[in-house]
Order: sequence, then structure tokens, then C-alpha cells
Amino acid sequence: MGRTSQANPQPNPDFLRRAIALATENVASARGGPFGAVIVRDGVIVGEGANSVTSSNDPTAHGEVNAIRAACRTLNTFTLEGCELYTSCEPCPMCLAAANWARIDAIYYGCNAADAARAGFDDAFLYAEMCKDHADRAIPSRQLLAEEAWSSFAAWLAAPVKIEY
Repeated sequence: MGRTSQANPQPNPDFLRRAIALATENVASARGGPFGAVIVRDGVIVGEGANSVTSSNDPTAHGEVNAIRAACRTLNTFTLEGCELYTSCEPCPMCLAAANWARIDAIYYGCNAADAARAGFDDAFLYAEMCKDHADRAIPSRQLLAEEAWSSFAAWLAAPVKIEY
């Protein structure tokens, strides 16, 4: 993405404590897994979320993704440049990708991926899957209708009105 970080050089541990509290409250209330996150801009929480995968039947409803969605609603934007993500655990590949797409400036986390694996949330296979050839992945994928599919990109490129991201 090639952006320069504007993150606060001194992270605020209180924001990470809030993410940890969200994760712990989430488990205690049986709403989901032990993951919480907050998005901060200019020293103010603009979005927060906890894992709601099982309660919402949505495998993408990780704490970080829920916090990103909340912050985008609060700020009425799809980009979170100038924001920091504080999360109770190192983001999984999906959440790391979401933070990059959202243009988060910095990520601060409590537990790491090894800690998550120790608790039964092992994402190592996802990192390995991304390095494999398409045909060798656990979910094989194969390209079809490439020329027809290009019509969507051609329409995008020719569109006189669009919001680039």
C-alpha cells in the first residue's frame, strides 16, 4: 500500500486494556471468542468490537473486523488512515488484510499468534495455504471465464464517476 505511518509513536496501553476487557467480557457473556479490538483516532476510540463469529453465524465477524466496521460507520468513511488498531491478540491473516485494506496506521496487540494457537486458535495453516499453488490448497481454486470476468474491470476503468480506493 506504500503509505507512511502517522501512528502515535507512543501507544496508549489503556486502549489495549479496553480491547482485552472486551475479549474477556465476550467470553464471560458467551457471545463469542476471546478477541476484542478498538480503533483509535487522535486519542479517541472511534470503534470497538468483539468476536461474534458464533453468535452471528458469520465467520468474518472477528473482533478486529467488527471494530473496523464500527469505526467506518462512526467516521462515515471506508478508510481509516490516521487510526490505530489495538487488539487483544495478533491479527489473523483475514484481520491483518482488513486492517491493510482499511489503511490502519499501526497495530498494537496483546497476545501473539503462538498464544492464540495454545488456546486452540491456530492460524498457521492459513499462512501456509497462501504460499501454496492454487491447485494444492485445501480448497482448490481454478480460474474460469477470465475474459468475460475482465468486463467488470473494463467497466471500472471506463467509468467516468467512481470513488477510487
